[in-house]
Amino acid sequence: MNEANEQNKTVYRVEGFSCANCAGKFERKVKELAGVQDAKVNFGASKISVVGHTTVEELEKVGAFENLKVYPDRPKKQKVYRVEGFSCANCAGKFERNVKQLPGVQDAKVNFGASKISVIGETTIQELEKAGAFEGLKVMLDKPTAVIEPKTEKVPFYKKHQVLIFSALLIVLGYLSSYLNGEKNVITILLFLSAIVIGGYSLFKVGLKNLIQLDFDMKTLMTVAIIGAAIIGEWAEGAVVVILFAISEALERYSMDQARQSIRSLMDIAPKEALVRRHGQEMLVPVEDVAIGDIMIVKPGQKIAMDGIVTNGNSIVNQAAITGESVPVVKTVNDEVFAGTLNEEGLLEVRITKLVEDTTISKIIELVEEAQAERAPSQAFVDKFAKYYTPIIMVIAVLVAIVPPLVYAGDWGEWIYQGLSVLVVGCPCALVISTPISIVSAIGNAAKKGVLIKGGVYLEEMGNVRAIAFDKTGTITKGIPVVTEFEVLNGENEEQILSFIAALEYRSGHPLASAIIKNAEDKQTSYLDINVEDYTSITGKGVKGSIDGITYYVGSPHLFNEITLVESEISQRIDTLQNQGETVMLFGNKQKVLAIIAVADEVRESSRNVINSLHELGIKKTVMLTGDNTATAKAISRAIGISEIKAELMPEDKLNYIKLLRSEYGKVVMVGDGVNDAPALAASTVGIAMGGAGTDTALETADVALMADDLSKLPFTIKLSRKALRIIKSNITFSLGIKLLALLLVVPGWLTLWIAIFADIGATLIVSLNSMRLMRVKE
Repeated sequence: MNEANEQNKTVYRVEGFSCANCAGKFERKVKELAGVQDAKVNFGASKISVVGHTTVEELEKVGAFENLKVYPDRPKKQKVYRVEGFSCANCAGKFERNVKQLPGVQDAKVNFGASKISVIGETTIQELEKAGAFEGLKVMLDKPTAVIEPKTEKVPFYKKHQVLIFSALLIVLGYLSSYLNGEKNVITILLFLSAIVIGGYSLFKVGLKNLIQLDFDMKTLMTVAIIGAAIIGEWAEGAVVVILFAISEALERYSMDQARQSIRSLMDIAPKEALVRRHGQEMLVPVEDVAIGDIMIVKPGQKIAMDGIVTNGNSIVNQAAITGESVPVVKTVNDEVFAGTLNEEGLLEVRITKLVEDTTISKIIELVEEAQAERAPSQAFVDKFAKYYTPIIMVIAVLVAIVPPLVYAGDWGEWIYQGLSVLVVGCPCALVISTPISIVSAIGNAAKKGVLIKGGVYLEEMGNVRAIAFDKTGTITKGIPVVTEFEVLNGENEEQILSFIAALEYRSGHPLASAIIKNAEDKQTSYLDINVEDYTSITGKGVKGSIDGITYYVGSPHLFNEITLVESEISQRIDTLQNQGETVMLFGNKQKVLAIIAVADEVRESSRNVINSLHELGIKKTVMLTGDNTATAKAISRAIGISEIKAELMPEDKLNYIKLLRSEYGKVVMVGDGVNDAPALAASTVGIAMGGAGTDTALETADVALMADDLSKLPFTIKLSRKALRIIKSNITFSLGIKLLALLLVVPGWLTLWIAIFADIGATLIVSLNSMRLMRVKE
């Protein structure tokens, strides 16, 4: 590729290459695409450089032989816009296709749930609005989620729906005229015609254009049906179809807006201004102007505007907006506080640690909106089904209209009317809306209760889960171990032994090391001045290092069984401590054991109730995975009622066990802290991390994040997922069933435009209301 082409070059990441030959085949196919001048695959880096214009969709289509997934390599070119005016998922899809065809746009993706479009490439708001003119869409550049101003101006109902109300009035007058003057009267016909033209103007504008381009969607079906009704003289029914279709679209729009509102309400949680001390003066500053390091003053009864660390004062803070926990938390110096939480009592001075767009609440909103864009398996099925469904309905309608008159000498007027009714009943409104409203409602409800579900796919997968695995430390237990026993053997100097152990553990990142360090500091034992040489971590077993020329070890009894002979008295003491649920570590060298350290990690108060609730929900198997000894694991298991334990596991053993669980139970959830159990989380069907409010890692790595550092929301999450899956399945079944039932009425000739439109609007209404029930699921 020469330098002249560099400006026109786009780089994409490719996932799924199995061999160099396949990469070469993909490169050749890409070069054959219209608009592509050249292409070059970098097999080693899994990338392709393309000179010319194409889209991700087209690239994935030519890579379908290998099921390749393609992503733009430079997402920074991406701009996100908010869109107002979507009436249905089909219209959103059409807008996406129109935007992709704009010059300068390499790719575009609509997030119907969040009413946004992400555009890669160069375009303007005017061009985007022109692409959405068929629906009268309004486009604006997206602002950081935490700075979006709530809309204050509310359009009155009569103004918002004035065309619909006026058309309905014309229909009422039309029926009155029909009663007084008869159906064939000119005034009657003009009133119904006026209702059709005024109420259906926006519909016809799109429908006729689609018809010319042979682009069949629900508006095309309705346009043909209404024009056909007018041609055969069914003016009244044509007008009613117009008005009821408009009501159906309004209902669909209202349902999605209500579902989206559950997310938008999160945007109003954090204040838009913060009281900041600068140059010795307190001033009210817009949150977007607050800098990292500023000192924020939060008075009693005020909401905290930004994330930060308390530098002065102490108070009780209600963190329900972030974690879903209604019990307030004590905050004092060096504690972290979050934007959107409520300071209930004392005055706090907080040092700002994050900009407004990086606060925890902003991240939650951003991730939830991204989650809504992730298509669930059922939504992918519906979208694919609808693509073929609409043209098939057109063909069936034509056959219904012409076959009986031609083959069985049926009445043309009657069967054309039946064909038009098929067009109306075939409108896929309810089917298309069945999944998005459910997904948006469920994810929004979960976010408000402190559970962040990263996509519809995870929501559906959790609905089918049959086994749940838990990491022990920091998940089942509090993850804050303390030394309960410290026994020095053979009359050794206790302070010196503790200082040696602390010096070795100081270099370790293991959670148990912190307990020993704290014990040494509590006893004011000096350890930092001890020189440790040849320090080595022995994965899953302990550590070793040389002090004064002697190699010492700190680790599990298994480690010492490998390096020296552990006396029977010591082994008996180890068994006793382990049976009490304590973790035992030994200190010594290759000649003998010099000390026994017992460490206990307190079980969370909520663990037993959570495990019981999960079993009551029908979870077949709950398993605790730990690197700890079997006796300790059994003691904890008895305390919480978990169905199985797997102890003394190395990190790779946890990963392998999750794979084994998946082969046995299919859908498996792994619950951990999102840091040291990342491989096991990734191997599970759905990875759930705890403590999302306190760590970005949990938010980024897990499929689901429990914002509170607690398991109590897990049963609610499973319950919500199961209900969402049931509602989605029932919506799809009902939508298809009602269409099939109405279509069967064609056989005896009973299907009318009235029945057809009521079947459509009724299905849309029932599906929407059924989906919105997910917003009210309680714990």
